Amino acid sequence: MKKVIAMLTMGFFLLVSCSKDDANDTVETINPVTNKQTTGSSSNDLLSDKKFTRMVIEVVYVQGFEPSTTAINNFVSFLNARTYKPNGISIVKRAIPSPGKATFTNQEIVAIEDVNRTKFNTSNQIAVWVFFADGKSSSDTSTSVILGTAYRNTSLVIYEQTVHGLSDSSFEPNRSLLETTVITHELGHILGLTNLGTTLQSNHEDAAHPKHCNVETCLMYWSSESGKGIANMVSGGSAPQLDAQCIADLRANGGK
Repeated sequence: MKKVIAMLTMGFFLLVSCSKDDANDTVETINPVTNKQTTGSSSNDLLSDKKFTRMVIEVVYVQGFEPSTTAINNFVSFLNARTYKPNGISIVKRAIPSPGKATFTNQEIVAIEDVNRTKFNTSNQIAVWVFFADGKSSSDTSTSVILGTAYRNTSLVIYEQTVHGLSDSSFEPNRSLLETTVITHELGHILGLTNLGTTLQSNHEDAAHPKHCNVETCLMYWSSESGKGIANMVSGGSAPQLDAQCIADLRANGGK
């Protein structure tokens, strides 16, 4: 999904091995296909402990574009606040060499994941892939850019080079604050927001910007990272939060 905003604006584009607790079971059946489904289709699996009691986040970044520790901690805190994973949420983080491209198509991002991803769903653990790229989206224009994409049921890409260019200078947000906003927004999409696998409990989908909340202060609002949104984030000193309606949707789908 695209968030297109004129002049120095950011957008989001939505295309839309742990062993079992039973020590006697030492072999896990791993089927990567389960992590190659449509965006939002694993929302209940991510939110609830009905099938998966733990979660692993595989954070992969190009050397020189590692996300801040603060942003990753905020990401995990967001998950802990909204999902039931009684056996914990863990982070596996590593760097990879640059793919050597200035821009990436959606298909190229998928190909990078397919080559580098090592964590997949097991019997009681669900895996999420987050890639921090050293280039920009090929869908960027002279008046709009894309900061992140949720493109599979458990897959996100953050265009970290673009994040770097739009943070930590005068009148721009703190980098970890912007990273937190982008990551949690895209996470919201794989959790099924808004109306993307997690059923609406009230009428709050933005008709003009489908799969986004129509509450302007909500994390899932389409322009939460616009120039105006950045000013609000800086003044508040924290990333936008989910509004009550989005939280109600997640709770109805097995979340907190």
